[in-house]
Amino acid sequence: MSRSGPDLAQLLAGIDPTAPLAQRHLQLIAVLDWVRGDGQSTEGAAGRVALLVDAAERSPDIQVRLQAWWAALTQQVDITTLLADFGFAQRTSMASELAERVRYKLLPSSPETLDASELFMLALPGDFDARWLASLDETLLGRLLAVLVPACEQGGASHWQRALLDAITYCAGQILSTGFAPELRLRMSEEAREAQPFHALIRDVESLRVEVEHPLRTGDRLQEAVQRLRERLDACRAATNTVYAHFEDNGISVGLVFRLRQLRERILRVRELLECLLSPRPAVAAAKFLARLVTVGRERRSLRALVASNSSMLAAKVAERSAETGAHYITRTAGEYLAMVRKAAGGGLVMAFTTLAKFGLYALALSAFWGGFMAGVNYAVSFVLIQLLHFTVATKQPAMTAPAMAAKLKDLDEAQGLESFVDEVAHLVRSQVAAVLGNVLLVFPGALALALLIAQMLGQPAIGTAQAEHVLQSLHLLGPSLLFAAFTGVLLFASSIFAGWVENWFVLRRLDSAIQYNPRITDMLGAARAARWARFLRGNISGFAANISLGFMLGLTPAFAAFFGLGLDVRHVTLSTGQIGVASATLGMDVLHQPAFWWAVAMVPFNGALNVLVSFYLAFRLALRAHNVGSVDRARIYRALLARWRSAPLGFFLPRRRTV
Repeated sequence: MSRSGPDLAQLLAGIDPTAPLAQRHLQLIAVLDWVRGDGQSTEGAAGRVALLVDAAERSPDIQVRLQAWWAALTQQVDITTLLADFGFAQRTSMASELAERVRYKLLPSSPETLDASELFMLALPGDFDARWLASLDETLLGRLLAVLVPACEQGGASHWQRALLDAITYCAGQILSTGFAPELRLRMSEEAREAQPFHALIRDVESLRVEVEHPLRTGDRLQEAVQRLRERLDACRAATNTVYAHFEDNGISVGLVFRLRQLRERILRVRELLECLLSPRPAVAAAKFLARLVTVGRERRSLRALVASNSSMLAAKVAERSAETGAHYITRTAGEYLAMVRKAAGGGLVMAFTTLAKFGLYALALSAFWGGFMAGVNYAVSFVLIQLLHFTVATKQPAMTAPAMAAKLKDLDEAQGLESFVDEVAHLVRSQVAAVLGNVLLVFPGALALALLIAQMLGQPAIGTAQAEHVLQSLHLLGPSLLFAAFTGVLLFASSIFAGWVENWFVLRRLDSAIQYNPRITDMLGAARAARWARFLRGNISGFAANISLGFMLGLTPAFAAFFGLGLDVRHVTLSTGQIGVASATLGMDVLHQPAFWWAVAMVPFNGALNVLVSFYLAFRLALRAHNVGSVDRARIYRALLARWRSAPLGFFLPRRRTV
């Protein structure tokens, strides 16, 4: 956006080398704002730089004042800090870096600063600055350098070269510090540790400094020093890469990924600084590097970039672990299909008891929080019991099976890849139908029978008539239940993410090994029992985390939503069907004549579909990003699925019969 301001003559007249620090910085910001213009044309910005140079060349007084002003400007702030540290976290913790970026977002910066990085972000804040800086040609840059720096200071090891050498030294020190950090060093491969790539890094940097600052030495020695440093940086980077291999088998920490990214980017920064230092066209190289720093500055202030770049590997690992678990939920044969129905029926039976327990908690008339908390305990205990009995709850499967599906997309380029993927979709839909049917077809009669048994024992219905009618009205298809069912799908997805994170944390901290071998634990449990507990927890920690977190989310979410006046509730298809059964036991055969009953029954398939589809969609999107499958031709997939639906629709609901 264009805005009115002083013209070039006024700007140059206002340049004052003796002005206070803040005023000099404001003068720089004003000059660059004038160069930027309306921020639309890089050619226009380059033309205004040429106008500034022309004006300085025509007036020796302006040129002398500009040189004095530029000298005061560059000597008061430490440009080495900008070159070496700009774009990097000042601390080694991702949490503190996140807080720092929030500060950049919320609090204004002052031009009264000695930090060259702060001044740089104030003076060159946008992507347009990167474009016009990169567009300046070598001739114009040479003229600009001449009007800013006296000719006597441009020969030999210049101020700019010394700043570059200092920046390389600072970066090398940071690389060395991170490379020697125990949490990284112990995760490197044995070969990388034995090679000791970080030990001689500072020595190689100092050798480079000697060769640059003494240009009378032969050029071969400089090239040898540069080559040694580059090879050393390659060795450091290779050692760093071995840590990622450790992550594959031993879990990922966002904090460690953050430190590794910082280290690798420091190595790349040293390479960029070397290019500037050794370039035969130093002015052009400097302009390109400053343009790159503008882009880095934009990323430096981005919260989204920080979270995305440092959590992508964790997302990939969560998706990978979910894929391993989800593969067990996909049935491919008639025997597996029937086994899934039996497991789901067992889960439905347990959920019938859960439904009755839920109404029992209502009778206690607890406060909103404690009522939600006890409901969460009820759900969590039931889900864990279902896990330990090797039963299943249908709605928990999609968030686990989606990553397994996404992993198949990587093979789409192969001849049979697309057909295999369509087969897997059919298997998944069929498995989900079996699980939902098994849950629903048993939870309804189970809850109905339990409610009738309680009525027979107590001489009164399990719930009152008014409460039963309220239950049916709350589950009405035309009410807000569709929204609540979709929201429940989000909670199902969130529980799977939490489960993957907990399993990753468990593996990262090597808790299974600690339980099996820690002397205090083995003394208390015995070696054999400790080993059994370690294996048990390693195999079930993900399920426990998913079940417990889902239970408490289902129980507490309505209570927290009510506190904020949101009126948000949950609709879990198995629990909702069980509630219809309990309400039917209270209302008797007359319930069949009530429209509310049939509207609630009509809601059941939609409830199940939304629970399943929303959680599957979110997990599938996460898995696609984790596996970098963004370039897949989705139209091919849709056409193939449609063709399968037309040719064999029953294959999405029933297993194929084997032909002899």
